[in-house]
Amino acid sequence: MEYTRLGSSGLYVSRLALGTIPFGSGGGMEKIDGIDGKDAERQLDTALDHGVNFLDTANIYSGGDAERVLGEVLGARRDAFVLTSKARTATGDGPNDSGAGRYHLTRAVEDSLTRLKTDHLDLLYLHQWDGQTPIIETIATANELIRVGKIRYWGVSNYNGWQLAKTVYEAQLAGLEGPISHQTYYTPEAREVEYEIIPAARDLGLATFGWSPLGEGLLSGQVRRGRQTSPDTRQGTDWPEPHVVDQERAYDLIDLFDEIAQGLGWSIPQVVIAWILTRPGVNGTVIAARRHEHLVEDVEAAELTLPDDARDRITAASQLPAYYPVWHRLLNGQDRPEPAEAEFYSEHQQALDAAGS
Repeated sequence: MEYTRLGSSGLYVSRLALGTIPFGSGGGMEKIDGIDGKDAERQLDTALDHGVNFLDTANIYSGGDAERVLGEVLGARRDAFVLTSKARTATGDGPNDSGAGRYHLTRAVEDSLTRLKTDHLDLLYLHQWDGQTPIIETIATANELIRVGKIRYWGVSNYNGWQLAKTVYEAQLAGLEGPISHQTYYTPEAREVEYEIIPAARDLGLATFGWSPLGEGLLSGQVRRGRQTSPDTRQGTDWPEPHVVDQERAYDLIDLFDEIAQGLGWSIPQVVIAWILTRPGVNGTVIAARRHEHLVEDVEAAELTLPDDARDRITAASQLPAYYPVWHRLLNGQDRPEPAEAEFYSEHQQALDAAGS
């Protein structure tokens, strides 16, 4: 297992994080959860056996029950993991039951610590942008939580590029601790974060961790063109994520992953995860599985090296359009390229050259 430093901090984590969204039960996630007790313990042991030291949970997973289950099984393993959770999303119907303001964030963190049976989080992610709370209040609250020892670091999740920039620079202007990492949805089927978000994070010095590398099960190998998806999988229910713009393109990519996987003797998830771990500016990704054999398969992807030709085929096949200002900058701005986005622009240029040939 390789380890990566989160931003400009001194914190090192494994390139794969163990996600706990399948832990616990209830809270509207009954179709994707259900892991507890010995099954949850087994997942932690498997993660440690493979060098995973990064744990990812959130206060809304199974209505908080995922944190409860994780707290029950962590025990003596607590210090073996860098423990993260998330807050900001609604936990009730009251006017202060959501948001990134001092009132909600402080209470949410305290509730998470109770469920997790620990006195601190190593990293707190803000789960979404809050367009109503002044960002300086959010930054100050995160710093207060650090000062009193309830969290060690903080980060953000699902932010736009400009929101990352605003958060980082407002923290700097105030002389306060800014975020060290951001978590974002990223798969070879959904590469939109390459336009602005990953380049922004690279320039600002934030680590990038993807979430749901298999696209909420879309790229698990269970979803195939012309085949009924099993009802015991996430995509076999009416689970609302992910948002797929072009289903036929998704099927084409899945066919390509299958071809490459068969040629290598790998699984489709291993091909997808291995590709993600080669991407520019990507520190790592969060994996999660309900079945133990799937977890083992996914975590072993970190030990595999995707051949260059397979990597390049996936990159070319999944390339998104060179939307403005990308095409304009390719024509007029490459005399002074931006290092944070150079690899992405090179891939856009290669795709344009191939289309014109």
